[in-house]
Order: sequence, then structure tokens, then C-alpha cells
Amino acid sequence: MNDSSTGGFLSPVQSTPPIEDSALEDFLQTMIAGVTSLDGAFVRPYPQPVAPKIPEPGTNWCGFTVADFQPDANAGLIHQPADDGSDTYLRHEDIEVKCQFYGPNAGEYARVLRDGLYVPQNREQLQLNDFGLIGTSSIVGAPDVVNRQVRRRYDISVFLRRKITRTYRVLNLESAQTSTTTDQP
Repeated sequence: MNDSSTGGFLSPVQSTPPIEDSALEDFLQTMIAGVTSLDGAFVRPYPQPVAPKIPEPGTNWCGFTVADFQPDANAGLIHQPADDGSDTYLRHEDIEVKCQFYGPNAGEYARVLRDGLYVPQNREQLQLNDFGLIGTSSIVGAPDVVNRQVRRRYDISVFLRRKITRTYRVLNLESAQTSTTTDQP
């Protein structure tokens, strides 16, 4: 039994887990492709188990990676006394997504992503998945040399915040044996 009656470590019994790993990459791919209008096949997470062929130099495309997960400093814990009781743990986590745009219009696509993330309808799509936009970095030109060819590349980081909720079976305290002493006669 995974509750506070036995002592020891507790794992969550119910959670609204944030999307993770490949599901998170799928969500970010959809976001980047949706905001920039790039074909989803040309918005690629790094790393991949099998690296796909690099698109031709005249192709506009984006590679991205989830670079950092930073928890907030003040998680909340609320006891829910209903039934046997439970604790709900709530925290926010900041995520940095590094995007590298390649191709003849790489700078334009980086700017379209930056500006498009501030459009209310696009922000609403983030909020439907418990994400919020914190902001973006500046756009940095970083040309690449691949197979002795210089490729146009622009980098931008997107900073998102998401909510994490987990429930632990911390039971209600129904009775306790205590004694009190006082200094007064």
C-alpha cells in the first residue's frame, strides 16, 4: 500500500503529469510547425535514435531540443481532507527550447516563431496544455559548415512554463496520543 500509514517513501497515486520525452517533442514540433507554417517533416527534435538525412541547402527547416528544466522555488502542498485524505503537490517548471532554423529564409522563420508566439490564439493553444509563454531570446546568426558548404542558420530559445500537479496518499490524522505540561502550578 502506498500511503502515509506505512511510513517510508511515497510515490504519486494520481497525477496530471506533464507531457514528457517524445510526447513533449511531438507537442513542441506541432507548436513550431503551426506557428511558422513549416511542414512538420521539416521541424525535427534533437537528438533522434536514428539521425534523419539533413535537408538540402535550399530547404527551410528547424531543429530543436529541450535544453533545460528549471523548477520554481516554491512548490505548494495542500492537504485534501475528503475521504481518507491526500496531499496535492503543485509546482511550476520553466522549460528552455533551443531552436535552430536553417535554409534561405532561416532568419525569417525564427522571427515568425518569435512574433507568432505572442499572438493570443497561439498562446491559448499553449494554455490548453498547461503551458505558458515566458518569452524568447534574441535571434542569433550562427552559420554552419556542413560538407564544406556554409549553411544559413539562426538560433532562438523559447522559454515556456508549465504546471505540474501530483496527488500523494497522505492520510488524515484521526487521533493522536499526546500529553501536555505547563510551567504553572
